Amino acid sequence: MKIENTYIDGLKLIHLSRFEDSRGSFIKVFNKEFFRLNKLATDFKESYFSVSQKNVIRGMHFQVPPYEHTKLVYLSQGGVIDVILDIRKSSPTFGQYLTIELTGSNPIALYIPVGCAHGYLSIQDNTIVSYLQTSVYNRDCDHGIKWDSFGMDWGVTAPIVSKRDMEFVKFNDYATKF
Repeated sequence: MKIENTYIDGLKLIHLSRFEDSRGSFIKVFNKEFFRLNKLATDFKESYFSVSQKNVIRGMHFQVPPYEHTKLVYLSQGGVIDVILDIRKSSPTFGQYLTIELTGSNPIALYIPVGCAHGYLSIQDNTIVSYLQTSVYNRDCDHGIKWDSFGMDWGVTAPIVSKRDMEFVKFNDYATKF
């Protein structure tokens, strides 16, 4: 594992090691001691994954206090264009976003800090994205920014987006809690 800092404070790319042999491959995503030594959260409380078809956009999701959380996101299968939007008012990168393509050939985990919204575009059918979070899901604290309201060019003309994600508030209308 190797950590790469990004221009968004606290957002890290964790380059994962892939081990291959005649059976296939093996990738370690989390090691508590490695995370502790690098001053990253290790107290994950919930884990889940999503399966998406090509052209599905999920996002931009986050939870507000007191159920805010750090996320560890990684690709288990397929491919995505992953997007992280800084919604921390006091951050020098407030309103800026980072995009990265995640594929099986280049295993990277995203360490997403509190105060960042997260989403992605699936670029392959049956894409599986896995998540670890430092808090549990809370419906009352579950929020989002409308996926097409902050300047991101998703590069798809007819995305598949849930009703919930379509109804999120636009970035310029969101009164941030961070």
